[in-house]
Amino acid sequence: MITDVLTAAYPWIKSLHVISVLAWMAGLFYLPRLFVYHVEIAGLKGDTSDLFKMMERRLQRVIMNPAMVSTWIFGMVLVFTPGIVSWTDFWPWVKAATVLGMTWFHHWLGMCRKDLLAGTDHRSGRTYRIMNEVPTLLMIVIVISVTVQPF
Repeated sequence: MITDVLTAAYPWIKSLHVISVLAWMAGLFYLPRLFVYHVEIAGLKGDTSDLFKMMERRLQRVIMNPAMVSTWIFGMVLVFTPGIVSWTDFWPWVKAATVLGMTWFHHWLGMCRKDLLAGTDHRSGRTYRIMNEVPTLLMIVIVISVTVQPF
């Protein structure tokens, strides 16, 4: 019974998963860029720093966190939909590992935001620029794993 419901709802669940991923990725790309400007232009104190802190908090709490949670929920529903994922293939394991990496990156950004909020962040703009490439590399692996399934 539940498998019939999952199979019938598959296109909707997949659509909601893709929408969630897009929103999450937008935040994962934008938040480190805000951090670059925060540390290089605004510094850790003052009105401009407070503006950056507000933008960073809202981006993370209003967009990124709900998008990550919904990405995981809809992704897990897809995993349990019959006939979608064969765990005997290698590509789902690669995708799972990279999604865990993306989730780690999300939480790392949260730790950085808390450091900026407390005025204790010692990372440079260069560090944030380099780390800003992490979600891009993970996204490339995820998309190729799912669409091409080369593994």
